[in-house]
Amino acid sequence: MNITRRQVLDDLRFLKVLARQYPTIQSASTEIINLQAILNLPKGTEHFMSDLHGEYEAFLHIMGNASGAIREKVDLLYQNTLSQAQRAALATLIYYPEQKLKEVKEETPQEELGEWYRLTLGRLVEVCRLVASKYTRSKVRKALPPDFEYIIDELLHTTYDERNKGRYYENIIATIIEIERGDAFIAALCGTIKRLVVDRLHIVGDIYDRGPRADIVMDSLMAHHCVDIQWGNHDVLWMGAAAGSRTCIANVLNNSITYNNLEVVENGYGISLRPLALFAAETYGGRDMAAFLPKGEATRGYSPKDIHRVACMHKAIAVIQFKLEGQIILRNPGFLMGERMLLHKIDRERGTVRLDGRNVPLKDTDFPTVDPADPYALSEEEARVMEQLKFSFLQSEKLQRHVRFLYAKGGLYKCFNDNLLLHGCVPLREDGSFLPFSCEGEELAGRAFLDYAEGVARQGYYAQPHSPQRQQGKDYLWYLWCGKNSPLFGRERIATFERLLCDDERTWEEPKNPYYLLYERPDICEKILREFGLGGPGSHIVNGHVPVRTKDGENPVKAGGKLIVIDGGFCQAYQPKTGIAGYTLIYNSYGLRIVSHSPFEGVKEAIRQDRDILSTTVLTQATEHRIQVGETDVGQEIRENIDGLRKLLAAYRMGLIKQDHSH
Repeated sequence: MNITRRQVLDDLRFLKVLARQYPTIQSASTEIINLQAILNLPKGTEHFMSDLHGEYEAFLHIMGNASGAIREKVDLLYQNTLSQAQRAALATLIYYPEQKLKEVKEETPQEELGEWYRLTLGRLVEVCRLVASKYTRSKVRKALPPDFEYIIDELLHTTYDERNKGRYYENIIATIIEIERGDAFIAALCGTIKRLVVDRLHIVGDIYDRGPRADIVMDSLMAHHCVDIQWGNHDVLWMGAAAGSRTCIANVLNNSITYNNLEVVENGYGISLRPLALFAAETYGGRDMAAFLPKGEATRGYSPKDIHRVACMHKAIAVIQFKLEGQIILRNPGFLMGERMLLHKIDRERGTVRLDGRNVPLKDTDFPTVDPADPYALSEEEARVMEQLKFSFLQSEKLQRHVRFLYAKGGLYKCFNDNLLLHGCVPLREDGSFLPFSCEGEELAGRAFLDYAEGVARQGYYAQPHSPQRQQGKDYLWYLWCGKNSPLFGRERIATFERLLCDDERTWEEPKNPYYLLYERPDICEKILREFGLGGPGSHIVNGHVPVRTKDGENPVKAGGKLIVIDGGFCQAYQPKTGIAGYTLIYNSYGLRIVSHSPFEGVKEAIRQDRDILSTTVLTQATEHRIQVGETDVGQEIRENIDGLRKLLAAYRMGLIKQDHSH
């Protein structure tokens, strides 16, 4: 690289900042050599998951077993020396070190424990050495827990076969056992293995709703070493609630009651529902609640009295939701959702609602808080309840922390290593052209529209409180949740009103955007990829949102391999439709493969019986050659860093920056 004096002078301010980190020719040269070497290593392993929907036990297990990758490593090392039961026990120890250690110590005679520790520590070191083999020693060292960094580093680079170091290795292990640090060291090794086996985690939307504890999933993601998130429509709904949108709060509570999932609201985020419960009991307590009773599994754990109380809360928040949604639609005619304002279309005398030109019978028309003269205005009591709930959502420290993480690590889409990751869709017309949206007087479509939508979503949380921009952003978060052809929702409408109040199932239909028909065509997928600056043989669209009906023969791979849908029914509510319990897409140096998961039987069974989630490879797309770091987005960043360091070397040698040897 021939660097001229003019090039150095143009970047001199930047180079002076860089010189603080690399103050001498020697330090800059060493880093160039290190970075150049990294470019020739195999690319790190990426895992893609979507539609977790609060299923924290299954998620934590799959995070622990790396979608089956850790068991594969254990089998590769020990299939000829350990029985299947022994390999299963070793794998379970890696997934759940603290719990499994407690069980082992309870069941193993005291005089045999020392030998168990010696064998187990040796095996864990071997597994750790295998998963670390594709990384530089520097990167592995950064992944090690501080308390054991030096010891693990030594063990990973010492083997029994070395004549001079065999006894050294044995003495380290023996000393760890002797001073009773075996448990802590095992936990440290297991954590290192799990960290190294997956280099980067992509969550392609919908962490929230349906399942029991999305907050526990979020805690786990915040502790992960390298994760990005593509927002799902359920995620932006909670983001809107955390921003103080009363409409989003009402939707969150409606969903939580529908799926018997108030635990995450009350216990997970510490939000009191007492104001809603009192208002609902006073307003609807003596009335017929048949249309709002919890259904099926949602009644589990409730007494008849509890069921009626929950039904009252359900009706109260649903009516409030329909009113607040009407207010948003009136404020935002550009959403083109006027047909979703239904309260003024109810004929109470006939017991019907006007839908699509038809008078459809309603299961309930008893709405005492709805004023026929102003049906979308909240009553004083409803407004008071919503202000109290809004205060609780805004004051939930844990919820606010989680939502800030979603904003920091997330977005509507991500382009990474030639793949386009997005939860829902890129809205299309029937002819395959990008659907235009009116955005503040400008028509936007495709990538430009998604960029605009993400910006408005961010101002819903970060714009000045009480400003028009903040209100616009909060409204837009609701629109992204369920709005007409929203890129996260991808449908004409959400039929919440109809599913609650209409027996006619024809009214429940939610027509999908043409994207979901056209994405079977390779030319359409290539067009979308080009819109985002991608394309070519190794480029894919990765979607979540719409569960793949595997049991009916549906393939997660569309358009001749250009698009992959990874929603396989991680959420238990969808598993009867999909026939499996989720997918993980794995992209390593050898190519892509899709792994399907069987249902999880629970943590207790996993530990007691060494039962893993059965993960089966359902498709593989191998590359012609092993992919190196230099061919990835990270490799491009490294090359840019090398270019900057080379200019810094030139600046030192030209005398434009002084070396600082005092460091």
